[in-house]
Amino acid sequence: MKSLVTGGAGFIGTNFIRHALSIRPDWKILNLDALTYAGNLENLKDLPPEYKKRYRFLHSDIRDAVLLEKLLNNEEIDGVVHFAAESHVDRSILGPEAFLETICNGSSWP
Repeated sequence: MKSLVTGGAGFIGTNFIRHALSIRPDWKILNLDALTYAGNLENLKDLPPEYKKRYRFLHSDIRDAVLLEKLLNNEEIDGVVHFAAESHVDRSILGPEAFLETICNGSSWP
């Protein structure tokens, strides 16, 4: 099974990826993350070598509908686990547009 994990460099996403790779040896994971303030690839740098063979990172934004359509059609994705989102309530007060764009537009894929 090949899964697309959005927001996989964030706190919840990295823990999900680690857990999924540890209990599902038949899974391959494509991690798509924009690496904004909440994403950090350092959280996944120490994946065991046997996990790294089944893991791939793609630096992109879930709002890129053209890319997502290509991924979903050409990568033989069997499932999507969607963690990408803006977080931190104080940021939503100062800049609600980014939250609406990511959470609403980024979650409405073709």
